[in-house]
Amino acid sequence: FSSRETHAIYVVIEEDEDGVFIISCPSFNGCHSYGKTIDEALANIREAIDLCLEETAPEEINKFVGFREMEVEYNA
Repeated sequence: FSSRETHAIYVVIEEDEDGVFIISCPSFNGCHSYGKTIDEALANIREAIDLCLEETAPEEINKFVGFREMEVEYNA
């Protein structure tokens, strides 16, 4: 018998120039996936997160801090 705990894992969703949804999980280094729809991308990242959880000790999971908006200048 093993006990399982549920924790919130944050993901970042972006849409590229081709309309593909890119999704990343900052809790794990290199944990990224994609999909043609948000639902497909979420299903794919869930599989990637499950693999990361199998290979990562709880104390090695990156702590999510948050997002901050920054203003930058660029040539239009």
